[in-house]
Amino acid sequence: MKIVLASLCALALIACAATEPALGSRVEGECKPEPGQRFVGQTATEEVGWKLLAATGARVIRWVPPRTQVTMDFRADRLTVSYNDAMVIERVACT
Repeated sequence: MKIVLASLCALALIACAATEPALGSRVEGECKPEPGQRFVGQTATEEVGWKLLAATGARVIRWVPPRTQVTMDFRADRLTVSYNDAMVIERVACT
């Protein structure tokens, strides 16, 4: 019984390791923050949001209003856009 359990655990670990991307490779939908930096200073609108997604390659956008706390979990496909009270984008990051 112990051998079977150990084998199952080993298979589970191998399966997890096999799904990880190779070092230096990009995952489909992975966010690239550099192209999004040109939007800092622009007004946060739906149209700008679509342009940000297209420019960065992210699948998901998270708008962060002023004085809002967000989770610290990391998603390679998520773009986080922080803006101020005047709806001006202050920060664009892949988080």
